[in-house]
Amino acid sequence: MRRSGYILGAASAVLLAATADTAMAQSEIKIGEINSYSLLPAFTEPYRKGWQLALEEINAAGGINGKKLVVVSKDDGGKPADAQTAANELVSSENVAMLTGTFLSNIGLAVSDFANQKRVFFLAAEPLTDAITWAKGNRYTFRLRPSNYMQAAMLVEEAAKLPAKRWATIAPNYEYGQSAVAVFKKLMSEKRPDIQWVDEQWPPQGKIDAGPVVQAVAAANPEAILNVTFGADLVKFVREGNTRGLFKDRKVVSFLTGEPEYLDPLKEETPEGWIVTGYPWYAIKTPEHDAFLKAYQGKYNDYPRLGSIVGYQTIKSAAAILAKANSTDPDKLIAAAEGLSLPSPFGEMTFRKIDHQSTLGAFVGKTALKDGKGVMVDSVYRKGADYLPGDAEIEKLRPRE
Repeated sequence: MRRSGYILGAASAVLLAATADTAMAQSEIKIGEINSYSLLPAFTEPYRKGWQLALEEINAAGGINGKKLVVVSKDDGGKPADAQTAANELVSSENVAMLTGTFLSNIGLAVSDFANQKRVFFLAAEPLTDAITWAKGNRYTFRLRPSNYMQAAMLVEEAAKLPAKRWATIAPNYEYGQSAVAVFKKLMSEKRPDIQWVDEQWPPQGKIDAGPVVQAVAAANPEAILNVTFGADLVKFVREGNTRGLFKDRKVVSFLTGEPEYLDPLKEETPEGWIVTGYPWYAIKTPEHDAFLKAYQGKYNDYPRLGSIVGYQTIKSAAAILAKANSTDPDKLIAAAEGLSLPSPFGEMTFRKIDHQSTLGAFVGKTALKDGKGVMVDSVYRKGADYLPGDAEIEKLRPRE
């Protein structure tokens, strides 16, 4: 009799534990987050601070329809295969409602492919390749940042005004660099049919041998240069270019260089007058950005980088999608995200239904040196929606479901 009572008691305990687990699961919503933290800390650490601030604000305001939002984060080490493994673990073991994040374009494409195969909602934060929403786009993948096409169109608007006819390009030899050069050349040649492309340099990402690269570009004698390098590669390229006089009397147009995480390390070596996209946080005077800046500086006692904005807005967007769907079902999340408009530190943005690209914009300006530090001057915010092709063109670029 005592033994049967023990069995009954044990069974009740198991039942109670199971009930508690269910209640716990119902009281929170998990989302998975993947990024190249160990490979690219200059961008990903501010990015992590940004999403942690957003998470804190979301839960302080009541979470997602009363449920606590939890972010489970993993490091992909800059390897597409590791990113897919992380994605699989997040979905199968952590039971996340969606995937977010990634930095490098090839990794974003790998996770997008996983999301499509497994039918999991994926909000790509940073990857810029056009393929993620166009040539290799799928119904489960959305993208936050303005794409290569969008940033190229913004830069071409200024570059086309330059008298330069002979152009050289330098870009990292992987998906992002290849995509950026291709779309810039296409859009620039459409506006300026007189342009000649006289040289292309394709150093491996993170392993530039800057001396020979600069020498090769100089030998081609261009009047202007398109630069797509970033991070440590950018510092080496600028240093060698300054030493060898590559930038003297030449115009340079450069993706991303105005972002603090890439501009700050240049310090007094910052070349002046480059036309760039970036984030002049010190020069943005809007209520939305003021509120973000105050909250970020209050929490971290540091100024934000562009990564901070991307991380913050990624989790804010994920929360808005979950709240609107009031469900973790992928099809309902897709329906909620398509056409969704929401605020951001840069103003209102929308996830387009036609290609799942957000209309978050970017700042375009010029590099300058101030008090021994690189800054962006003459910067203007360009709305993303103004730099995207029309629907008819998108339908040609994006595969039908």
